[in-house]
Amino acid sequence: MTYTVLITDPAQEELDQAYTWLVEQTPQHGPSWHNGLVDAVLSLEANPARCPIAPGTAPSPVPVRQLLYGNKQHAYKILFTIRNDTVLVLHIVHAAREL
Repeated sequence: MTYTVLITDPAQEELDQAYTWLVEQTPQHGPSWHNGLVDAVLSLEANPARCPIAPGTAPSPVPVRQLLYGNKQHAYKILFTIRNDTVLVLHIVHAAREL
């Protein structure tokens, strides 16, 4: 089964902010980081349930799952839910950040 992946406005804004910050720090790595993260998000089209439930999230009928992208020092959490045949990306935040 192939899922439709939708990125919410808050998640898109978080992605844009992270990209802008990274380009200011290391312009040569910004585009490849962005493309890799987008590829990671799109990988949720296939078997999104492979990702664990996000630690620290409250139990609910629709659990929040997470996909990590990046290395230990610069990892980002892609937080999402699965609803029927749709993956809804809620947030894209640095792994050190608490929501």
